[in-house]
Amino acid sequence: MPGSGAAQLCKSLLPRMPWAARWPVIAGLLLSACQPAVLDPAGPVGQAQKTILIDSVAIMLAIIVPTILATLGFAWWFRASNPRARRLPDWAYSGRIELVTWSIPVLTIILLGGVAWIGSHQLDPGRPLESKTGDSKTGVLEVQVVSLDWKWLFIYPGQRVASVNRLVIPAGVPVHFSLTSASVMNAFFVPQLGSMIYTMNGMATQLNLQADRPGTFRGLSSHYSGDGFSDMHFEVRALDAAGFAAWVEAARGAGPPLDAGSYAELARQSAKVGPFTYRDADPGLFGQVVAQSLPPGPGPTNQMGQAAPRASADASAGTSASTHHGMEH
Repeated sequence: MPGSGAAQLCKSLLPRMPWAARWPVIAGLLLSACQPAVLDPAGPVGQAQKTILIDSVAIMLAIIVPTILATLGFAWWFRASNPRARRLPDWAYSGRIELVTWSIPVLTIILLGGVAWIGSHQLDPGRPLESKTGDSKTGVLEVQVVSLDWKWLFIYPGQRVASVNRLVIPAGVPVHFSLTSASVMNAFFVPQLGSMIYTMNGMATQLNLQADRPGTFRGLSSHYSGDGFSDMHFEVRALDAAGFAAWVEAARGAGPPLDAGSYAELARQSAKVGPFTYRDADPGLFGQVVAQSLPPGPGPTNQMGQAAPRASADASAGTSASTHHGMEH
């Protein structure tokens, strides 16, 4: 329904409805623009995270629902007009009640902790994924990710191509991401594939994801990074093997080469950048960005015109421009 039509409907119907009936309608309208995303996974990591989310909610509801029902039941039974209710004004302690009220929450916390503990190890972002195809020729696709102001650069070192604000991957093939930032700290997130992970200046994080089916998914920056943050999203296209090979061939024959000069031009601050590709991408470019051989961008500026501080490897004790595991939500 068009937005104007929905507005007219609200103006005409809501005033006539009782307050108890208005809230479900208002909640439905507010949620009508929401997308399932995390609850509609398209890969093994996203599916495992959905399972953990549902299991955790179910475990917590096992306490929340009985507690709510017990509260309502006690309030109703011990109402002033109920002569059958037995009241003990001098009662102070019961060991059996204490045992029940403490053992159930403790068991719930242990169960929730077990689910989180096992899941966090199984979904370690640096843990490689197994390919369902079993084809040794496809193996694992290597993609190097650089977050810039305010766009994303995806480098395919094995294919010698790169793309901006569009991530193209083959469906059913594990993808190993190496991620860094050429400006302030950022966060890479494809909700339907799972595992948000941070990108930081002067260091590299690792992530493994996979799309189980062809499709187009939304990727975004989930960490505020300045003026262009709201438009710092990208498109993820999962293609079949033939489609991905065709895209690689097309990228190799179009666009400028990606070297230090073209990278310096790309690193300038810009927002709402449309997707495009580079050919002949320098396979050592990512390492130069991590090692800061190529200077990082200035980052967003404050109202005084001064560059905001960047998260760097120097601020991490004992951490150099090496692989960092575990920066995952």
